Amino acid sequence: MSNWLSIPFLILLLAAADLPKSTLLTPKPATTSDHSLEGESIPVLPIMLAGEPAQQSGGNANAAGSKSATLTEMSRLALIRFVSGEFAKARKPIPAGKDGFTIYTDKPLNQEYLDRSVATHGAAINTGDPTQITKLEFREHTIIVDINGGGRPKSHWWQNIQVGMGGGGYPQGQTTVTPEEQQGPQGIQPGLGGTLYLQFPKAIPDLTPDDLKKLLSPFLDFGGTRSAAVQWIDTLPAEMKKAITERKAVLGMDRDEVVAAIGKPDRKVRERDAEGYDTEDWIYGHPPDKTVFVHFRGDKVSSIKQFPD
Repeated sequence: MSNWLSIPFLILLLAAADLPKSTLLTPKPATTSDHSLEGESIPVLPIMLAGEPAQQSGGNANAAGSKSATLTEMSRLALIRFVSGEFAKARKPIPAGKDGFTIYTDKPLNQEYLDRSVATHGAAINTGDPTQITKLEFREHTIIVDINGGGRPKSHWWQNIQVGMGGGGYPQGQTTVTPEEQQGPQGIQPGLGGTLYLQFPKAIPDLTPDDLKKLLSPFLDFGGTRSAAVQWIDTLPAEMKKAITERKAVLGMDRDEVVAAIGKPDRKVRERDAEGYDTEDWIYGHPPDKTVFVHFRGDKVSSIKQFPD
């Protein structure tokens, strides 16, 4: 009897020896490690869903990259050239005082808050009044726009200026106040106008003059006429017009032409040279960073130096 029982058992052992051990122990896992996918079950939907966030992230990153481009130095100078000094007509009243009014560029205009500010501080500029943008100031997230002299108290820049640039070829001398710095544009008294604060949610993006005018359009109507600065540039000699278009100062320019070309300076130093001539240095930048010195002898540019070269 035992021999009969052992024969079937032996047959089973022999059959098992011909099969792969992995088949007996575990089921074959679903894998795509094989180059051939024939006969496999491909999870199409999960792969697509897994890929979508990456694609969206990349798209958002590109969009964010274009929006997060910060204001370049050349664009800043263009804003000063073609917006600072421009004339417009007031569409809305602008509150008086240093607090002015804040325009949040990512939100609609808060008319109720504007009305409350005008009621509290009075209107420095009323609807329909002629206006002039007298100064642009750039902060990390804000462009400060002074109109008709602005409403902010003015500090005296000459109290903090350091005369003598230490090896820059400009000897120490007496620092004096230029009339335009002391009084502002002719006919406009600083501090008696209004100030608008353009507040951006992030760093100031790269703006064109038309972009800035559009942001100011709720308050200021620039009309459809050409820029006053552009009209004036068209009247200049060809060589000066070319230099201004290329945004560079050249010898022989007067002060207005230098401002049109490279904007208003960060600092000014006036002194008298050894020959008795009145001179003035316009300083762009802050050492040891790139700094440009535009030297006036009388009313014309007599030298231009840049440090470092």
